[in-house]
Amino acid sequence: MTWLIILFVLMLVISPVMWLRPSPRQRRVAGLRSEAMKTGLSVKLETPPLHDTRTAMPAYRWHYPLGRPGPDFVLVRDSESGASLRPFAHGWRWRREPLRPLPEALETRFKGLLSRLPQDALVIESSRQALTLWWWESQDFARFSTYLEDFTALRDGLAGRPDVPEAADVTDLLGSRRE
Repeated sequence: MTWLIILFVLMLVISPVMWLRPSPRQRRVAGLRSEAMKTGLSVKLETPPLHDTRTAMPAYRWHYPLGRPGPDFVLVRDSESGASLRPFAHGWRWRREPLRPLPEALETRFKGLLSRLPQDALVIESSRQALTLWWWESQDFARFSTYLEDFTALRDGLAGRPDVPEAADVTDLLGSRRE
C-alpha cells in the first residue's frame, strides 16, 4: 500500500513536467525559426494583412538594404481572397499591386517561386522596409531553404524600387530639371 501511495505522489509530481515538454511540432518549428534567423531573416508572430484575421501568424522577413526601399504590395493566395482581386500567378491575387510593373525577369522568377510555395503560405507582402512571407510553417528548414535563393533574389530585385520616392529624391529630380 505504501508503494502505491509513493507511486501516485511521484506521478503527480512528474505529470506537470511532462506537459512542459515541447511536442515534435514545437521542436521542428523552433529549429526552423532558429536556422532561418541564422541566414539573416527576422521571424516574428504578428497579425497578417488578411481580412477578418486577428490570430498571430509567423512572418518571415527579408529586410531591404538601408537607402534602398522596396515597393508596397500585398499578394494573397486565392483561398484567402475574393474573385474581384486581379490575378497575378496561378493561385495568387493582388490585394495591393505595386505602382510600377515588375521587370520581366523578376516577375518570371517570382511566379516560379509562388508555384513552389506550400499551401499554407498565404501572403507575400512588400513594404518600404522588408519583403515578408506569411505562412504556417508546415515544412522543416531543409525544405524551406530551397526557397531562400529565390526570396533573396526577389528582395534584391525589388530593392531600390519604392512606389513613392523620398522627398529628397523628388527635390533632386526637380532641381536637376530646372538647371
